[in-house]
Amino acid sequence: MNNDPDFVVDIEGLSEPDACETSPKRSWIGVHFECCDVYVRIYKNPAGTAYEGRCPRCLQKVRARVGPEGTSARFFSAG
Repeated sequence: MNNDPDFVVDIEGLSEPDACETSPKRSWIGVHFECCDVYVRIYKNPAGTAYEGRCPRCLQKVRARVGPEGTSARFFSAG
């Protein structure tokens, strides 16, 4: 079975967007949810005041505040 398309559309002046335009860098921390033994990344809230997320299995919430007296650690355990 041939997976190549039967046609190609080429629009003059249109180019692929740069990677940085399509996926802006977002701050995250890694959290291991011990309750369900899963690892996820959680991201900063829109205000930039905390990292917020949930366990993807049991939906337990986790929130890590951002502040000047915080830690430089990037990986944590919860629940």
